[in-house]
Amino acid sequence: MPTHEVFNQVPPLVDYDVAVDPALCAGLAREGAGWAAAELHDLGRLGGTAAAIEHGRLANDHPPVLRSHDRYGHRVDEVEFHPSWHELMRTAVTYGLHAAPWADGRPGAHVARAAKFYTWRPDAGHGCPISMTYAAVPALRHAPELAARYEPLLTATTYDPGLRPALGKHGLLAGMSMTEKQGGSDVRANTTLAQPAADGSYRLVGHKWFTSAPMCDLFLTLGQAPGGLTCFLVPRVLPDGTRNPLRLMRLKEKLGNRSNASAEIEYEHAVAWRVGDERCGVRTIIDMVNLTRLDCLIGAAAGMRQGVVTAVHHARHRRAFGHPLVDQPLMRNVLADLAVESEAATVLMLRLAGATDRSARGDADEAAFKRLGVAVGKYWVCKRWPGHAAEALECLGGNGYVEESGMPRLFRESPLNSIWEGSGNVAALDVLRALTRQPRVLAAFEAEVDAAAGADARLDAAVRRLRASLADPADAELRARHLVERLALVLQGSLLVRHGHPAVAEAFCASRLGGAHGYAYGTLSAGINLTAIIDRATPKVGCPPTAGGSGVEAAGVFRSGVEAAGVLRAVVALQLGQALRAGLDLLDQAGPRRQHLGCPALWAPQLRSEERLRTVVEDLLDRYHQRQDRPMALDRHRVEERRLPDQSGPTVDPQRVGAPGNQEDQPDVWIVQDVVEAVGPSVAGALRDGDGGVVDRQGETGWVPLWRDIAGAVRAGRGHQAERGGGQPLPVPLVQVGALLRGGLRRRYTQ
Repeated sequence: MPTHEVFNQVPPLVDYDVAVDPALCAGLAREGAGWAAAELHDLGRLGGTAAAIEHGRLANDHPPVLRSHDRYGHRVDEVEFHPSWHELMRTAVTYGLHAAPWADGRPGAHVARAAKFYTWRPDAGHGCPISMTYAAVPALRHAPELAARYEPLLTATTYDPGLRPALGKHGLLAGMSMTEKQGGSDVRANTTLAQPAADGSYRLVGHKWFTSAPMCDLFLTLGQAPGGLTCFLVPRVLPDGTRNPLRLMRLKEKLGNRSNASAEIEYEHAVAWRVGDERCGVRTIIDMVNLTRLDCLIGAAAGMRQGVVTAVHHARHRRAFGHPLVDQPLMRNVLADLAVESEAATVLMLRLAGATDRSARGDADEAAFKRLGVAVGKYWVCKRWPGHAAEALECLGGNGYVEESGMPRLFRESPLNSIWEGSGNVAALDVLRALTRQPRVLAAFEAEVDAAAGADARLDAAVRRLRASLADPADAELRARHLVERLALVLQGSLLVRHGHPAVAEAFCASRLGGAHGYAYGTLSAGINLTAIIDRATPKVGCPPTAGGSGVEAAGVFRSGVEAAGVLRAVVALQLGQALRAGLDLLDQAGPRRQHLGCPALWAPQLRSEERLRTVVEDLLDRYHQRQDRPMALDRHRVEERRLPDQSGPTVDPQRVGAPGNQEDQPDVWIVQDVVEAVGPSVAGALRDGDGGVVDRQGETGWVPLWRDIAGAVRAGRGHQAERGGGQPLPVPLVQVGALLRGGLRRRYTQ
């Protein structure tokens, strides 16, 4: 007999698109990787499934097991992983989260990879070998003959686990093995010896105290060669199929990151190949270290996003004292504060990913900015994550402290990124070293920060204080952490003022730069638009953005740059983004005789363009708001059947569309003609170019101001009243369009 009814429990956070993250999507396009949006959302939807989340749980709950010997007593040095680990790894490699960008010539490839690494987080542990494989390539290029042999397999998108000769596999993973018992981060104190052999290789004798992912195929390591500390490539299996004598002594029992094996190893005359010159080991391997530091930052930003999304989801569904938690002022303050910290981390990691991409293509200024920015960002974002994770956990109350919530695992993971690849002090001192030895990096950093000069008085004041601190060399090492903190805050502030949502930028500048904040999260001052900030951290459960007809998909509308599809589809919901990405002029399967929107203004050629768009936007938003729960789907077959012979687009009788007397015989699939032929190219061109430029067809200059206004609204990212040139206010519908396109909102935007 039941003793009570279970109610007021939060539904599982499943079946959502992890990549529906306004700061992520905006930064992806801004940093040159908008072309990867469709694949990012595919991965995001996969990451939000119950199956992926369960794989993450199982991989963590069943940590790897060391098998040093087989049943007969032969040394094998193998690590067994749970099948869920392999599923996570397979997905990561298939989507190119490892070294794939090094084989991708498209601008923005490293940004796309960073966004996917941020998005695919069912469990953080498997990210370690993925990150090291990504970072190994530039270091390996110091030995061109080795790079030519192994790089194609490191960049391959095939996951091929198991110990076999590397060149016989379909894909490889690489690790890094640097620290020893006596030195830790002081790798120049390493004692592992590297003796040259007659065939040009070396033999390593010594140990490493912390080698993660020991089942990788190749490792970059450091050893003392006759000329000094040198970088080497060590294979797990030799070309002849024998095991290289790299002994796994034991696996670490770690606080978190338990799905990933971290081993203590010993080299018993292990075969190694030199990478770079002797005595240049640190200089050679630092390329790898800097990229894994970037991934530490990305992982911390992803963890913050996961924490705040989980907290907001809980608060929206949990009631206390008669009201949903999300409606209670103090909880709203906490949630918004967590969201601000998360967005500041996300916008920073994307900017640094963009710098990584451009520096890899030869941009010296971006390389200089990246050198300082990665060290600053790694220190600060990773330092902020543990407190953020603890506060997000607390939002769930006692439920958050229970293992099944997933929050304890997130909390245990949070200190790791600040420790790996150089702990806080190491990172702070690295910033000082860069400032003193490479003056160009400070100039590049200041140029980035100064791009927002004059936009916010609090930011300007913080920059002045920073410059005064930089000019004072006294006790620089003692003050290093404080200095790096200031560098990070002004950089995040500059990025948010220029690229962030106005409410987020205002909250950040007021609290982090203006002093209107306490020591704990949840101490934002009055007057902050908490609703706008929390909405951006609210997961859209059950409505992935590219599922046919689920509603407004504003964030991806002009992502593909398809100029041929400028249709305002008008059945029940907006799916302009889906239509444009598919390269179709439209539409959806709405069911027989479902009422059409009926906007005669859309087709009246005598009306001015602004009036036409105003009518359409207001009507479509109203209809979407009323019927957003009705499922729809694209019917590509019907669209293809009705294309014109020249494939320029679908045909339709505009006299029938929306005509009041034609409701009975309308087909299931409505293909709506372009809103005047010039509209689609004009909008797509204006937004893609980002400068208000349009495609002016047949002298129809009357369209030009309208699309410039929309481009300006989107570029400004303002949901409130914006101004066009000359100080004239933008029409409200255009502001709404701008807010929808920029923010990716799936609800009606209101003033």
